[in-house]
Amino acid sequence: MFAPNVYIERRKRLRTDVESGVILFLGNEESPMNYPDNQYPFRQDSSFLYFFGLDCPGLAAVIDIDQGSECIFGDDLTVDDIVWTGPQPPLREKCQEVGISQTAAHDQLPVTLIRAAEQGRTIHFLPQYRADNVLKIEQLLAIPPAVIEDHDSERLIRAVIAQRSIKAEEEITQIEAALDIAYEMQTTAMKMSKPGVYERQIAGAMEAIALSHGGRLSFPTIFSIHGETLHNHYHGNLMKDGDIAVNDSGAESPSHYTSDITRTIPVSGKFSQRQKEIYAIVLDAQNKAIEAVKPGVEFRDIHRLASEVLVSGLKDLGLVKGNVTEAVQAGVHTLFFQCGLGHMMGLDVHDMEGLGEDYVGYTDTIKRNPEFGWRSLRLAKALKPGFVITVEPGLYFIPELIDRWKTEQKNAQYINYDAVEKYRDFGGIRIEDDVLVTQQGCRILGKPIPRTIEEVEAMSS
Repeated sequence: MFAPNVYIERRKRLRTDVESGVILFLGNEESPMNYPDNQYPFRQDSSFLYFFGLDCPGLAAVIDIDQGSECIFGDDLTVDDIVWTGPQPPLREKCQEVGISQTAAHDQLPVTLIRAAEQGRTIHFLPQYRADNVLKIEQLLAIPPAVIEDHDSERLIRAVIAQRSIKAEEEITQIEAALDIAYEMQTTAMKMSKPGVYERQIAGAMEAIALSHGGRLSFPTIFSIHGETLHNHYHGNLMKDGDIAVNDSGAESPSHYTSDITRTIPVSGKFSQRQKEIYAIVLDAQNKAIEAVKPGVEFRDIHRLASEVLVSGLKDLGLVKGNVTEAVQAGVHTLFFQCGLGHMMGLDVHDMEGLGEDYVGYTDTIKRNPEFGWRSLRLAKALKPGFVITVEPGLYFIPELIDRWKTEQKNAQYINYDAVEKYRDFGGIRIEDDVLVTQQGCRILGKPIPRTIEEVEAMSS
């Protein structure tokens, strides 16, 4: 939790940007795994955290812009609750820590909203990603769940994204705290990865590190010798000599700011010559992409640059032929690089995407390209100082995709399918870092994690 004035100023700007009406923020509730008293670890809604800072369930907030009032709705614990949870400060005391003096019992929330609706006032709310909150909106505002998306407030969405996109110094400090945890997670994985070790042993050790620092995983860990599967959450493989493991993992700081780092690890401690060649191409693409990060540059252009570097490297190995720029224009890179180069990061590891990916990464004039590969680019718009983004190029050899393209002879004028066939069992390589856009350029955040071939091998041996 930050100082009260941080939250006061955030809400003040929000009131100015939205201009009029009533803003409703729903906090999250506890969520049971399999029966009511066995619950997942609680995670507060990120926008609620951003504007109100209260990391506990059962809360809602209303900002009445026209009347200049702010109120948190919730109930204090009963003695019966305290038996199970232990004592907690009263709600009024918690709210004072974030600059709010007005509180009310939770049953007063419907009364407040009904009064506003009867007065014909606009009630703004954000898109809901949890079913329980969708049902709350139905109960509070009489909007059927099937059409609730039609009633999301675009004005509020844009105002929240505009604020949360630019990270203040106190937020950068928290992201780097999450990166300190990620450093330990990544270097531990490099040291532990040996032939005869199961992936789950590494994944478990990394989660233990996150928990031991008072944080948690920022997303389910991807640690797999089948790195060609982009979001591979299976950890059951026994690692063997010659394997490479993609480690895409991150932690949340105790304040819930996130990190997201990927490294590719030689299980035997040394990359093979063929692995070195592919790794060097990916590293070159990442270096050139990071060098290109600066205010005013459209991230889709940096994605295209990285794609051209990847294709150029594959051409040097004989997998691709012809003009590199034309090959990328034809989509050749998407056989090997099917995803986007990166995304925004902050309180969410894919920051604010619950508010609508097109609002976060695109604009009224910069639209999503619907083509395969390109449509997975989460961030395309021009960069601004204060953005925190990931830069994560990769090369992935997916046998099923290779077979489909080869059967169709897709882009055969650019692709040497006989050469590609020799890599069908290669797997995948990804390298990812978290980057702050500065006034002049950019800065890679966090303590440097081994990244070059020599550094990774030294840590893994």
